[in-house]
Amino acid sequence: MEGFKVGVKGSVIEKAILNNTEFSLLSRGDGVEIFLQTIEEGKLFYLYPSDNPKALEFYFLVSGNVLCEQGDKKQTLGPEEYFSASGLKEPIHFTTLSKVTLLCVVTEQTFFQISEEVASLFKIAKQVEEKDKYTYKHSDRVANYSIRIAKKLNLSKERLENLRIASSLHDIGKIHVPIEVLNKPGRLTDDEFAIIKKHPVDGATMIKDTYYSELAPIIEQHHERLNGTGYPYGLKGEEILIEARIIAVSDTFDAITEDRAYRKALDASFALNELKRLSESHYDKDVVNCFEEVLKEEGLI
Repeated sequence: MEGFKVGVKGSVIEKAILNNTEFSLLSRGDGVEIFLQTIEEGKLFYLYPSDNPKALEFYFLVSGNVLCEQGDKKQTLGPEEYFSASGLKEPIHFTTLSKVTLLCVVTEQTFFQISEEVASLFKIAKQVEEKDKYTYKHSDRVANYSIRIAKKLNLSKERLENLRIASSLHDIGKIHVPIEVLNKPGRLTDDEFAIIKKHPVDGATMIKDTYYSELAPIIEQHHERLNGTGYPYGLKGEEILIEARIIAVSDTFDAITEDRAYRKALDASFALNELKRLSESHYDKDVVNCFEEVLKEEGLI
């Protein structure tokens, strides 16, 4: 039935192992993740303060026992007991007294930090930047700009988190582009440009089989333009996801303001004026206006 899912014993979205601890992602949605955490006996683990003071972490002991230490206070917790943290100021120290299984509910995306699948994608993104010396840290800058814009547009928490990852991985499809094409100092031939134009689809394909498959359309659309002149599909207006429209603005700005094989970097004011000139024909006007606010706040214009 639509909107309903049953998970049989042993079925998980993805498993990851870190420091002798097994993590099994069971479900995710609306910025919330639910996973099982299995820790061997005699191991230490901690709850650390979150960068987001509003985030909630909830842990239910399915089996096993843990010793919880809060300063001078020690407390043993067993099956069907639980602990939670929100707005934590200091780390909380735990020791497993037996093999422990915890059911964890976290109100912000965290599993990607330990996901082997996502780690492999970020590794590819790094390899792309190593191939193209002119795009070092490009994805980091695009992600930073994109999140700043999205916050001004009041995107939901889940969409912000998805945008953070999609913008960081938007160019992974370029791993298939020959280095001589990426670094060509002159004008690309039609055949070379055709190769470049494949990278959004290639990147989307690479992420479709991971638990972040919903990010694939964002990556696929980041070179679409409002008037249909973009690629790969020539989408127009509202056919293009807002996340992709945000990345398009951030990506273009960074391309203009950084050195390229075929020209030196241009200044931020020039880049913004180009974005404004092409607002509504190529770029979302609201996105460009929000980006102008971001640039002013950063003192770049």
